[in-house]
Amino acid sequence: MAEVIKNRYEFVILFDVENGNPNGDPDAGNMPRIDPETGYGLVTDVCLKRKIRNYVETVKEDADGYRIYIKDQVPLNRSDAEAYEAYHVDEKTIKEAKKKDPDLDRKIRDFMCQHFFDIRTFGAVMTTFVKAALNCGQVRGPVQLGFARSVEPIVPQEITITRIAITTEADAEKKGTEMGRKYIVPYGLYRAEGYVSANLARKTTGFSEDDLQLLWQAILNMFEYDHSAARGKMETRKLIVFKHDSELGNAPSYKLFDAVKVTRKDPADGTPARRYQDYTVTIDRDSIPAGVTCMELR
Repeated sequence: MAEVIKNRYEFVILFDVENGNPNGDPDAGNMPRIDPETGYGLVTDVCLKRKIRNYVETVKEDADGYRIYIKDQVPLNRSDAEAYEAYHVDEKTIKEAKKKDPDLDRKIRDFMCQHFFDIRTFGAVMTTFVKAALNCGQVRGPVQLGFARSVEPIVPQEITITRIAITTEADAEKKGTEMGRKYIVPYGLYRAEGYVSANLARKTTGFSEDDLQLLWQAILNMFEYDHSAARGKMETRKLIVFKHDSELGNAPSYKLFDAVKVTRKDPADGTPARRYQDYTVTIDRDSIPAGVTCMELR
């Protein structure tokens, strides 16, 4: 088992979208998420974590210790039941088992952390067996992500599309094409910020140095195996990591995030940005406090 991380981290992700929908809002007809007060685009933390999970599942293929808990078409209680089986208990015997072993709840939680990468990383609420007087616990993960926000306001466009294949025989007698629509963002550069707590890793989940390297790899490549016509062209453009010299950290996170600035390369250019090269990313290294190391992983 790899060594648990001993350093706190903060990180900044810059990713972009070209002619695609980075994160549709089901309450708005799948229109790209947007802050209505400012016009800035949004991508939820849930969306980003889904892509990280998908990458890990793709490259690890359910290897021991790297399975994914939150995944498509797998009920949560099916995964939770594995913890029951590992300790030879079921819904009928669990109450008696807890009397004999008061530490059983912690053992169940640790079992889930050891076997599922996303629980060990992001945490999880595993309470599908509450009625049976046992649940797998609530785990607060050491890795947390905020919403991504576009660097500049975006203008989503609604594109009308047609399909020559008609759905039913009755419709075929009336019309020659089907009409549909999709939303795109012509171009948007998004910024997301995240945190890695060595303290929570040590106390709760056992998030290790190997897990950390896999996380960085997943962030850098999370769009490479997730291409679709709906999402257009999406890429992780930059990953900036701040490593503290201690478990609890040597500086407040806002000072580190403020050191990363994204500006238009030509401030006088009033035309909308249409590529990553229209921006300049700078890191004010002189403002980074002592005890913190800045690394550019891309």
